[in-house]
Amino acid sequence: MNKLILGLPKGSLQETTFQLMAKAGFPVTSSSRSYMPRTDDPELEIRLIRAQEISRYVELGMLDAGMTGYDWIVENGSDVEFVSELVYAKQGMRPVRWVVAVPEDSSIQSAADLAGKRIATEAVGLTNTYLQKHGVTADVEFSWGATEVKAPELVDAIVELTETGSSLRANNLRIVDTILESTTRLIANKDAWSENQWKRAKTERLALLLEGALAAEKKVLVKLNAPEDRADEIAGILPSLQAPTVNRLNTEGWVAIESVVDESVIREIVMELKEAGATGIIELPLNKIIP
Repeated sequence: MNKLILGLPKGSLQETTFQLMAKAGFPVTSSSRSYMPRTDDPELEIRLIRAQEISRYVELGMLDAGMTGYDWIVENGSDVEFVSELVYAKQGMRPVRWVVAVPEDSSIQSAADLAGKRIATEAVGLTNTYLQKHGVTADVEFSWGATEVKAPELVDAIVELTETGSSLRANNLRIVDTILESTTRLIANKDAWSENQWKRAKTERLALLLEGALAAEKKVLVKLNAPEDRADEIAGILPSLQAPTVNRLNTEGWVAIESVVDESVIREIVMELKEAGATGIIELPLNKIIP
């Protein structure tokens, strides 16, 4: 049987990635000590690996494909095939940022002020590239973790990954500059992509389903009944991907209308729908929207 070996990120992105995989149709189960989670697709073998390492293993062909941050692909300088951009993170559907942060009372205000300073970070390569871009020389050291607590006692500045900035603020740090904005990417080994038709097709199908699952986030299917003579008015109130679907009911003079809309929109238009004559309004969650 053909198999695709897929690397998924262990750590902060793990739970969100498992949820996304499940919505895409690939429920993943894993024990707390297992690095080989299971899914019900016999053609898919999953490896749970730190996001920092996935792109290297994809490049080397130990993984056929993987999901990891664009930041770690750049940090590793990995030569891989970019299949799909998947905009999600640990706390929401948004990009994350690598930022330069300093203590609130620091005199550092810009990249130029980092000259001769000590900087702690897990992304040494990204940081050195940033400093070179600005013509600045500084002492960059690898941080094994808890980077926020190292300034100002141990270092002058840090380069850290942030989604909302809350952890930095909690540690009395302020952002000086953004080095890189990153999103999760589905990547593939270049040989597997170009030379193995089955693996490429499997990876493309996975990408389509993952993109469909993300497209369905925060959207719902709204269904309602309406008097036929007011169907156009009610359909006009409903936003939709293309146009609301209208079907005649067995009850004379009535139609059923359905549309996919942003979940937040419903609270704004539900009274308008009722006043226009809509009844039996229901809202259903969606797993995927395939364009």
